[in-house]
Amino acid sequence: MLLPVKEEMQKAIVGQDGTVSDLLLALVAGGNVLLEGVPGLAKTLIVRTLASCIDCSFARIQFTPDLLPSDITGTTVYNQREGSFSLVKGPVFHNIILADEINRAPPKVQSALLEAMQERQVTIQGETLRLPDPFFVLATQNPIESEGTYPLPEAQVDRFLFKLGIAYPTVADEVEILDRYTAGVPASPECVLSAADLARIQAAARAVHADAAVREYAARIVDATRRPADYGLGLAASIAWGASPRATLSLVLGAKARALVAGRGYIVPDDIKKVAHNALRHRILLTYAADAAGVSTDGIVDAVLGSVEVP
Repeated sequence: MLLPVKEEMQKAIVGQDGTVSDLLLALVAGGNVLLEGVPGLAKTLIVRTLASCIDCSFARIQFTPDLLPSDITGTTVYNQREGSFSLVKGPVFHNIILADEINRAPPKVQSALLEAMQERQVTIQGETLRLPDPFFVLATQNPIESEGTYPLPEAQVDRFLFKLGIAYPTVADEVEILDRYTAGVPASPECVLSAADLARIQAAARAVHADAAVREYAARIVDATRRPADYGLGLAASIAWGASPRATLSLVLGAKARALVAGRGYIVPDDIKKVAHNALRHRILLTYAADAAGVSTDGIVDAVLGSVEVP
């Protein structure tokens, strides 16, 4: 189903198999993704390659401090010859949006994506317009720079289905990168999936069965991030705010996508576990003390998964 897409992406992407697989799961689930990694790890290349494999319209928005909300959503322009205003749509009116270095733009620009990501619509000069279907936002950010950046507000981060971290390549992968990109022109990925096929895959993922016990398991995992003491976890001093109900939705939707890709019409607890880190790591707010002590949200998710009883 998605194997041809992954194979085409591997023509341009060396290694990063886990990131590519998780990105495709989010695509099947119909959610947005936040990619985080230091410069030079091919975050932008991964997104551009994915877009080239799918027959959907694509737009890249390079976020900068001088960007305006209208540069994303669009605006009305006065036509002097006709004496009337006409609507000029912005780059958000595409199927796949690459929000490159999203933390470079000020908050009012970042918030321009809020309505688009959540409601799949934008409002321009009082006129509400629907966005195309499918609609997929992939944002990148650099975690090590603070100068000239604006941290994403929690309300916006919560609208990403997954947050994926990109790690350094292995030595073997780095040698392969050298061979591909210094010896000649690397192979170009081809379009192997239509927008109609993608829509059918997303609909099939939503139809995957989730048993009541598994749904409750997902809800208890999220609840453990809010009330850790109730689950025998000594994490109250580390967690300022637990995950929101969107986290539970992300767990189940991501699990459904994983089950569909695995060829199953139902989800199992292991599906929930496999997507838990991607769905929760950006939704758990640490206390200042925990942050200073080097506590990670991934570590908290590990503790939660180890304490919540599996059905």
